[in-house]
Amino acid sequence: MVATSVPERPTSRAPIRERHGVVTAVGLDADDTLWHNEDHFHHVEEEFAALITLHTDDVDASTALAALAETERTNVTIYGYGVKSFTISMIETAIALTGGRIPSAELSALINHGKDMLRRPTDLLPHVPGIVEQLALRYRLVLITKGDPLHQNAKVAGSGLAHHFEQIEVVDEKDPATYLRVIARHGIDPQGFVMVGNSLKSDVLPVLEIGGIGIHVPYQFTWALEQAEMAQHHTDTGRFHVLEHLGQLPALLSTLE
Repeated sequence: MVATSVPERPTSRAPIRERHGVVTAVGLDADDTLWHNEDHFHHVEEEFAALITLHTDDVDASTALAALAETERTNVTIYGYGVKSFTISMIETAIALTGGRIPSAELSALINHGKDMLRRPTDLLPHVPGIVEQLALRYRLVLITKGDPLHQNAKVAGSGLAHHFEQIEVVDEKDPATYLRVIARHGIDPQGFVMVGNSLKSDVLPVLEIGGIGIHVPYQFTWALEQAEMAQHHTDTGRFHVLEHLGQLPALLSTLE
């Protein structure tokens, strides 16, 4: 786990009020919650599938993508999350599906796709700058994201949002144990902790399991390894909420107060 400190907030900003309601701190996911991410992977996956079908006679696009997902599932336990792990998985899957016949030039093309993804500027989602600034005036904000620390921290820096957060946490995994460690380190009560993100698997379910509040803001694409279903017992607790976009978050948090 890598925790990245951020500069102190400007002294001219109004002090955060002591929170006496339900919500004491708000965690925000980064990729596909604050800025675009999965659509870049989706585009490269389409390029990958087209490449495989070009060099094989019996593998269609859906089979190629399913094989890639299974390779990723294994490799995240070795390389972690992010573009670098994804690129290695594409190369490994391409070699396996073509029986090693894929030309080196095509493998180089996959590597270049990965490099292009790493160089992409941070592209914020609608509503994000104003909403994050507004939330920072009322709540303790923690950015919690998983992936390659070098790339994630570069995206955070490029977002221009870092100064709004008390802490930026780049973690290896998002599970109940990780969330408990993070909020304990910052003296946050699980029952007063709200986590907002696009992934049920990583941003919502683990937080509900530790007694917090999970707010799901779906993104247009969901990575195969992040797909999950919400159990009925979670929806009945009143601690699970769904928003169409981040612009609706302040009003929801006010109702939770």
